[in-house]
Amino acid sequence: MLSGELRTLVLESALLEGNPLGDPWLRELPVYLPPHGRDVPLIAVLAGYGSVGASALVGTPWEPSFPARYEQLLAEGKAAPAAFVFPDAFTRFGGSQYLNSVTTGRYQDHLVDEVFPFVEQECGVGGRRERRGLMGRSSGGFGALRAALDRPDRFAALASHAGDAYFELGYKPDFGRLLEMLDRYGSLAAFVAAFEQAQHKSTPMFLAMGVLAMASVYSPDLSQPLGVALPFDPHTGRLDEAVWARWLEHDPVTRAQRDGARLADYRLVYLDAGRQDEYHLQFGARQVAAALRAHGVRVVHEEFDGGHRGTSHRYEVSLPLITRALA
Repeated sequence: MLSGELRTLVLESALLEGNPLGDPWLRELPVYLPPHGRDVPLIAVLAGYGSVGASALVGTPWEPSFPARYEQLLAEGKAAPAAFVFPDAFTRFGGSQYLNSVTTGRYQDHLVDEVFPFVEQECGVGGRRERRGLMGRSSGGFGALRAALDRPDRFAALASHAGDAYFELGYKPDFGRLLEMLDRYGSLAAFVAAFEQAQHKSTPMFLAMGVLAMASVYSPDLSQPLGVALPFDPHTGRLDEAVWARWLEHDPVTRAQRDGARLADYRLVYLDAGRQDEYHLQFGARQVAAALRAHGVRVVHEEFDGGHRGTSHRYEVSLPLITRALA
């Protein structure tokens, strides 16, 4: 049983209404409010690819939910009081990376300009930059870092757990998955239809859909099928250097090298990744941390024994840091 309060708000998003993929513009917005007071910071917890914010509320006896994990830290005096919102940025392709795209919709604007003001008004939490934070795992970690870099005036702390970075290692190995699906089904549209109809989404299908989802936000092109420019030739698999260059502009390594100074006054910039990460994101985290430090950013960077999945326990490291940074 939780000591705090879980509320489920419904946000009618003017920014997502009429989005190109026809995804819902009415979004459920779970919010956790701590016990004993509402004058607390507000932190967005961003879900990874293929998931929604509400998934963090589900726990088991072996794996506590996010609120249960946080309340244990609060009871032990390790974390400070804070409220949390769990946004839903799911798309037909499995996720938006919390970015704006002409192909998927304005999901970063939705997060920054709709979710935070709406929850602050409804719940009386947050309210100013020094009381707002971002955190997430995998694509959620990417989204947290990107929102901080793109809108540094709106937040004061971030924690990125195994956030997508160094695309050369993280994404290229899965390009063959989508190529195989194109060979099998004949087109992007036919693959998407097969994916949506499949009762069981196999691992190869899931990984292929992930490549399509990334292309929909890193290289959107409304003149192409499904509004997506692929970073490779769909028949030969040969890398399309021009499209790939568009992807690299979104790589946190590139962004940290170019824009890292924007985070120089952040109260917390936390990065981590497992030493056995299946997407090799520990190497991207090392590069992002180095690039940010070159800009004078105070970075907490950690590595741990483990892979990419099943790492919710890492929130036990970042939650004390981010809640106290915003307290």
